[in-house]
Amino acid sequence: MPKSLRSPRQHRLMELLIAARRGRGLTQATLAERLGKPQSYVAKYETGERRIDVIEFLDITTAIGINGNVILAALDDASKMNH
Repeated sequence: MPKSLRSPRQHRLMELLIAARRGRGLTQATLAERLGKPQSYVAKYETGERRIDVIEFLDITTAIGINGNVILAALDDASKMNH
């Protein structure tokens, strides 16, 4: 499995997180404030400049107000469709 910041699965994960954030009407700045991070933190993972680990993922989904399992299920479904 590639560990690229720009792998298709990583890209899809970011698309899902961005859609979830926007769906809740949150800006990057608002989400960053909820996370206690600078806005650049959100911008960097959303653009693929940095990866997030599982703890960060859980913190992000909680701050957005969604269950992380929903994102993971969508990511898994997309992965299965591509194989």
